[in-house]
Amino acid sequence: MKNIEFYINEHKDRFLSELIELLKIPSVSADPAFKDNVIKTADVIKESLIKAGCDHVEICQTKGFPVVYGEKIIDDNLPTVLVYGHYDVQPADPISLWHSPPFEPVIKKTSIHPEGAIFARGACDDKGQMYMHVKAMELMTKTNQLPCNVKFMIEGEEEVGSVNLSTFVKENREKLKNDVILISDTGMIAKDIPSITTGLRGLSYVEVEVTGPNRDLHSGLYGGAVANPINILTKMIASLHDENNHITIPGFYDNVEELSLDDRAEMAKAPFNLQAYTKALDIDAVYGEQGYTTNERNSIRPTLDVNGIWGGYIGEGAKTVIASKAYAKISMRLVPNQDWRDITELFKTHFESIAPAGVTVKVNPHHGGQGYVTPTDSIGYKAASAAYEESFGKTPIPQRSGGSIPIVSLFEDELKSKTILMGFGLDSDAIHSPNEHFGLWNYFKGIETIPLFYKHFTALSK
Repeated sequence: MKNIEFYINEHKDRFLSELIELLKIPSVSADPAFKDNVIKTADVIKESLIKAGCDHVEICQTKGFPVVYGEKIIDDNLPTVLVYGHYDVQPADPISLWHSPPFEPVIKKTSIHPEGAIFARGACDDKGQMYMHVKAMELMTKTNQLPCNVKFMIEGEEEVGSVNLSTFVKENREKLKNDVILISDTGMIAKDIPSITTGLRGLSYVEVEVTGPNRDLHSGLYGGAVANPINILTKMIASLHDENNHITIPGFYDNVEELSLDDRAEMAKAPFNLQAYTKALDIDAVYGEQGYTTNERNSIRPTLDVNGIWGGYIGEGAKTVIASKAYAKISMRLVPNQDWRDITELFKTHFESIAPAGVTVKVNPHHGGQGYVTPTDSIGYKAASAAYEESFGKTPIPQRSGGSIPIVSLFEDELKSKTILMGFGLDSDAIHSPNEHFGLWNYFKGIETIPLFYKHFTALSK
């Protein structure tokens, strides 16, 4: 396609300043205190899609935060690409660990991003990557290079499980009808090693509550005579893994997909430096399920992790109490064929069954989603591969991701179309963590590569 690099270079400063303004809005969907900011962000996305060339844009209300829908239909006989993204972001906590305020974007150079990276919550996940598609759309419409139809569905609840998107999709199948779904909410191996995500893990997220006495107790008067909910909770959590870091919940592995040795050998061809991996995380060793490599543990194997734990007194100084209650948030990443609802029920049954006398246990499911595998022989995958080859000058590597995008399997079930995951982030971008960032090179490279996907997909669909 002509003039892609010229148009990007001509408008580079504006593309960056628009993203910075978007990142300043604290659209944290998990915290009701940010409700107005989440809604404000939806309005900004609507205006951006209009300016990018969509002929029709609307804010679609749900029982939660709205979905921003946009479209440009140039010919009903041409294929249609549906772009999905999200405008909500994770909470920024712990704020004290940020080197700069999370909603005051700054550009800093790093060893991986010598050209600079933008540091802010949502920079990579997913505002920066979602906005690449908006700017790619602008590029194609302003230079008369849009080769097919395009639709946008940008939601505001991905970080809390897309709780209302299922209903929206089911009620709008005709509106959302497409030939392929395109998402940039994943990453690639390295700046010089493009990759296409071909698999996502599913997710089951729960909160557990352990209750002992009817009030906090003096640890001297009652210590040793009454069950301590915090002690009990930590013992229960510890029992969820055996000495080989295998998850001990009965039935947990019943439907786990076991990849062949040949498939695992293909995965092993992806570049990986264990020394660099441990150095980047400032750890002296990796840890995980016995019998699997690091890259296998974080992609093709299921996991169970405590995401937060609390109870008792955590203020300054000392307070000698036995807490009445203890809590933990636990996530389980699942592989294809593991149904998240079944796993949630297995966890609930098991966790409640191992509670000792003296305490009661309550398991509160939060949200979840299915895993997903993208076939590499589809037109969409071939188009994405060709786009990367043209943009990067090399063939991308298919790669399974350890992350989850719960609604991807829903799209296939309801819309009957495949999803292509063209991510431009890096593992080092600290998504969901303090000091999240997104390389400027990656941002502009995404804007350059996405129009090429449209070109190749349209050509291959003929």
